[in-house]
Amino acid sequence: MALRQPVEIRDVEVDDASALIALWAACADAVTDEGSEAYTQQALWRCPTEAEAREAIEFNAREHRRRFFVALVGGEIVAAATADLATLNPITMSKVMIVSDLQVRPTHRRRSIASGLLAVVAAHAEEQDCELVLASSAAHAREPNRYLTKLGFNQIAVLRAIPVGKLNARLAAKAAGSRETGRLLAVRRSLRRRAAVRG
Repeated sequence: MALRQPVEIRDVEVDDASALIALWAACADAVTDEGSEAYTQQALWRCPTEAEAREAIEFNAREHRRRFFVALVGGEIVAAATADLATLNPITMSKVMIVSDLQVRPTHRRRSIASGLLAVVAAHAEEQDCELVLASSAAHAREPNRYLTKLGFNQIAVLRAIPVGKLNARLAAKAAGSRETGRLLAVRRSLRRRAAVRG
């Protein structure tokens, strides 16, 4: 029986960009095996350039409430997770740690690597006096959701997404169909007709 290699967990570095792109791509490819219901998650994945990934890593490094951890086996990045410090709601000081983007290379799953990452996140949460650790995962990502449920994470919220342009268009259409907007348009048409008759 082969011995497991030790796992090193550390904060991300800018030079990890290309390895992280490969990790995300491998995890996105693995989702295709989960069938058509995984389409939504696939639609959200867009492979960045290395320059963009480096810029994003630097951007997140400046965000003091965010930590980005990577796990390495034999010097290769095989997993990652982010941890964001927040309050449970905007009007209390009950602090929470939000874990997102928990990614484990498919070839390295079931080796306790995710557990190692979550242990580091939990230690960080304790240092920050957090009451809860929340985890965000894609709705149709069966494996991560099963894993988090086994650990005792309960579903407490639903996270939904929409492109900004589409949201603005839908809100504009909704406003255009409202009674108040209809009255306003009627008044404007009436004023235009009167101005045309006078002028």
